[in-house]
Amino acid sequence: MSFKNLFIEHERSPEEETWLEEEIAEQEERFSQIVKTMEDLEPVRTRWYAEFFDRISTIGFNVDGDDKLVIPRDHLPQKPDGREDRVVWKYGVDEE
Repeated sequence: MSFKNLFIEHERSPEEETWLEEEIAEQEERFSQIVKTMEDLEPVRTRWYAEFFDRISTIGFNVDGDDKLVIPRDHLPQKPDGREDRVVWKYGVDEE
């Protein structure tokens, strides 16, 4: 068995299959609600990123005790074009 293959052969009763299908449907519904909430939060999250980058490039952050390190603006990360923040769910609809 490879480390990638996590499946263990077993049998399920009809009741277990029914419960599992219901549970999967409920989890996928919850996940879609989380995704929508995260997408709706995008403008606020963008502001949070900007505030954080402004804070660490002006007043810095504590490294040890009272020692602060200020990050120069040209060392701050840039978001790649076309890349969006996303919710990651291991067992989603688009699984391997």
